[in-house]
Amino acid sequence: QVRLVESGGGLVQPGGSLRLSCEASGFTFTKFRINWVRQAPGKGLEWVSSIDAIAAGGGATYSDSVKGRFAISRDNANSTLYLQMNSLKPEDTAVYYCELLDVRGPGTQVTVSS
Repeated sequence: QVRLVESGGGLVQPGGSLRLSCEASGFTFTKFRINWVRQAPGKGLEWVSSIDAIAAGGGATYSDSVKGRFAISRDNANSTLYLQMNSLKPEDTAVYYCELLDVRGPGTQVTVSS
């Protein structure tokens, strides 16, 4: 059974940084593309970033809204996905989820505010 658990969220001032983690279990971590998505208050889910399966090259893609500020990575030995978030803006405030196919974890809250 696929299980995803996010952590690392919190309250940060504009311009600050956070690193989110997603611990994964129940599947072969290296064989799948995994996503970060977010949901801001009152809005729908928004795709943030993806990292490809190892066999597909392991490349990363980003939404225009986070490109150049966020970096996705994976620790295959520990089945953990990361999202390094720099230069955070108030509009980055959201619940962040890691996502495999149609499965998401419970999410972690990120609040960017002074």
